[in-house]
Amino acid sequence: MLSRTDLQIVLKLLLILISAVWVSVWLLKPTELWTKSWHKAEDNARETVFGYYGLNFVVYSLPLISMAITGYLYLYLYAKKPRGLRRSRQKKMSITKLSNPFVVSRRLGVISLGELLAAMIFTIFLLWTMYAHLSKDFKKMTPKKLLKLNIWQFRLMKIGTRLGLLAEVCLALLLLPVLRGMSLFRLFRIQFEASVRYHICLGTAMILFATLHGASTFFIWGVKQQIQDEMWKWQKTGRVYLAGELGLVTGLVIWITSLPQIRRKWFEIFYYTHHFYAAFLVLFLFHTGDRHFYMVFSGVLLFGLDKLLRIIQSRPPTGVVSARIFPCKAIELSLSKDPRFKYSPTSLIYLKVPSISKFQWHPFSITSSSSLDDERITVIVKSDGWWTSSLYDTMVAAVDSDPYEVKCLPVHIEGPYGPVCTDFLRYESLLLVAGGIGITPLLSILRELASTEIKMKSTLPSRIQLIYAVKKSEDISLLIPVSHILLTQPLGQTSLEVKIFITQDNRPIKTVRELLNDQSKVQTVNFDWKAFDNTVSGSKNLPWFAALAGFSSIVFLVTLVFLNHAFIRSNVKGSEKKNPSWITDLLLICSFLLAIICGALATAIVKRRTPKKDLPLVAMRKCDHMELGPTEPKDILDSHEIRYGERPNFDDIFSQFPNQTGDSSIGVFFCGPESMRESVALSCRKYSQGSTIDGKGRKPFFSFHSLNFAL
Repeated sequence: MLSRTDLQIVLKLLLILISAVWVSVWLLKPTELWTKSWHKAEDNARETVFGYYGLNFVVYSLPLISMAITGYLYLYLYAKKPRGLRRSRQKKMSITKLSNPFVVSRRLGVISLGELLAAMIFTIFLLWTMYAHLSKDFKKMTPKKLLKLNIWQFRLMKIGTRLGLLAEVCLALLLLPVLRGMSLFRLFRIQFEASVRYHICLGTAMILFATLHGASTFFIWGVKQQIQDEMWKWQKTGRVYLAGELGLVTGLVIWITSLPQIRRKWFEIFYYTHHFYAAFLVLFLFHTGDRHFYMVFSGVLLFGLDKLLRIIQSRPPTGVVSARIFPCKAIELSLSKDPRFKYSPTSLIYLKVPSISKFQWHPFSITSSSSLDDERITVIVKSDGWWTSSLYDTMVAAVDSDPYEVKCLPVHIEGPYGPVCTDFLRYESLLLVAGGIGITPLLSILRELASTEIKMKSTLPSRIQLIYAVKKSEDISLLIPVSHILLTQPLGQTSLEVKIFITQDNRPIKTVRELLNDQSKVQTVNFDWKAFDNTVSGSKNLPWFAALAGFSSIVFLVTLVFLNHAFIRSNVKGSEKKNPSWITDLLLICSFLLAIICGALATAIVKRRTPKKDLPLVAMRKCDHMELGPTEPKDILDSHEIRYGERPNFDDIFSQFPNQTGDSSIGVFFCGPESMRESVALSCRKYSQGSTIDGKGRKPFFSFHSLNFAL
């Protein structure tokens, strides 16, 4: 019987093999050799039970679905590996230079070397696809095929047509970065909040290619003076022009409302118009036909299943156990958690409060640690915008209300979503940098490091330095949840140093003790949460994701075959051409919906049969801080600094940090404003001199990790 390590190796090799097959299909598809062979394969498939549609699904859709299934199983085994072994393996295999900042620009942001290489490879692939198709098209130019067009008009028409294929390529990848529970980017150690920008880039490229495709088509119609005749056509077979036009308009509406200028000012408009994606996908199917849709179907299926799991998980409400109101207009929400459920630090959850909005979901970083507290999960929400301000006002009103009045605040939870392992444990030293509310994911790291379970199973970093920049002194209250860690340092041999920069406050200098004690009088409100029998228990595990993807794919294929045999006589060669193409498209939609419904039923049955554990009796803690008396160790407090009216000088911080530790492998975890992120990234690039491969390089190397998440 294979050991867990051997099984991991087998799954990794299988994953590489399937990936190679998937990439090969995309590379060969534009060639003349593939076109000739594919027509023969489709003719042969029509005589089988599966038909041409089964062949298209197996060749174009199944490889990515198989990659997902294999990837979920691999991640599951990887997460089960003991932390100590996992850390050692990461240290040997990681190539941190690929993930470190390579381009730092105010306009482009922070781009790693790996991202730049991936973008270059993707661009080369798009150019190859365009060249291969156009070279075939231009070789076949004959008077009969010119369609009464001049040569330049014919070439422009073909270029426009092939630009539509580039939009199809982008659409095939568009939904993969926004998968949450079923995210594939965790295979590349990329978290959900980082992969969202890939979705933005792919969406922009898709809209650009689709717009050029539509504009060139309208131009040719104008040259032929056939715009009025062609644009309203809903063809019985082939391309449906009207569906393409409506799809382009829908895509433009989604893209325009997602621009930063609109998204940040009118978030509700962005949020609601983004749900037009379902109409866009249906119109794309009607415009291109089922053969082209199989190229993008795998991403649509995985996204549909991911959405399904999120709906099932978030449907039962969860009650807020308690809330603490900090002086900086921020609140800490405590939610009841299933003690069996574990999550990784820096994870995030999506929160919906029906009393504020019945449809809006907002992401928040988890500030607690499941290793330190297995009965609750906490998030901190800063009042900034309509939704968060409404939540803050709700908590303030609850504090001011009659204490004997029963308070109840139902919320809905999605997640948590996060990495499969603790990245920060593989470094010899840690440099944690935060600005404002960006401290929240770093609180979970500090709490995880303070847990007894982590200290027993892993080797902790030798030194940790926290750089925290805020505008006002009252913002320091966000450190109250970890004040006992900062002031007593329960981290064994790990040295913890805190440097706080208060940029817009010039009051007389105070010590860490005075500031935390001054800000420790937070308001607390407890809620009646026992009316809810649901706790935060996370989404289904990775093996279930793999099983669900496989089960839904089988249901889809079987249903598709059955419906096509029932409504289209595909056993006779060419008979399907007598049916309108939209009928075939509707059969595909029905098969997809049935696969999703069966997946929902299977998930509901498994969830109902899973034994529920009694709700934990969450202790109502007044606060996590501790007031410091004269007996506290003074040397601990002396290691922390507070500077008023100053901003962090990252050149000084990064140049001095390696000299103070002597370590070569330094992990930099950042969360904060974009301008601050660029400064930290530049310093990482400037002061990284060595390499962490095999841990042999003794020169300092800063590995940059951005935990920012902003829609």
